[in-house]
Amino acid sequence: MKKLTIIALLGLSTFAFSQNAKNLPDKGKQKTALIVPTEQKELEAKKKAAEEKAKLPKPYNPKADALADINKLVAQAKKEGKNIMIQAGGNWCIWCLRFNNFVQTTPELKSIVDKNYLYYHLNFSPDNKNEKVFAQYDNPGEKYGYPVFIILDKNGKMVKVQQSDVFEDGKGYSLEKVKEFFNIWAPKG
Repeated sequence: MKKLTIIALLGLSTFAFSQNAKNLPDKGKQKTALIVPTEQKELEAKKKAAEEKAKLPKPYNPKADALADINKLVAQAKKEGKNIMIQAGGNWCIWCLRFNNFVQTTPELKSIVDKNYLYYHLNFSPDNKNEKVFAQYDNPGEKYGYPVFIILDKNGKMVKVQQSDVFEDGKGYSLEKVKEFFNIWAPKG
């Protein structure tokens, strides 16, 4: 009797499973159905990012002589008693443009920066990778991506390298975190 019950259960299970398998959608069609909306969403996201990027100021100058520019900033920083904030990245980088725009259009941040820093946008792009300059700071972009921030004291000595993702908040940046960063690395006394 036990054998007969087990055989009957196995038979019913097999039959039930085969019925469920027949009701499943075709795997090829299912893949296609999932890929198209995903590709469409990616295209829409890229289009929105391109539109946003087009509207944002482009502060990076691929033709600039970054080494000469930074040397001038060090001389100016000594006179003014300020630190130098180097934002490394490029006009190709949406997060670089967002950060620049965030700082420039947020009065609270702009005030802190203007009071304590000389701000420089160090270009990294196929046109100009500024390899010698980046090498001086141990190539932080290779380690952390872009934007990456390099703080120099008034004498041009590197005092901090900071990756940017810790400041991100959604598709922008956290006011409190960025403000704290600028305040911590401002020149002391």
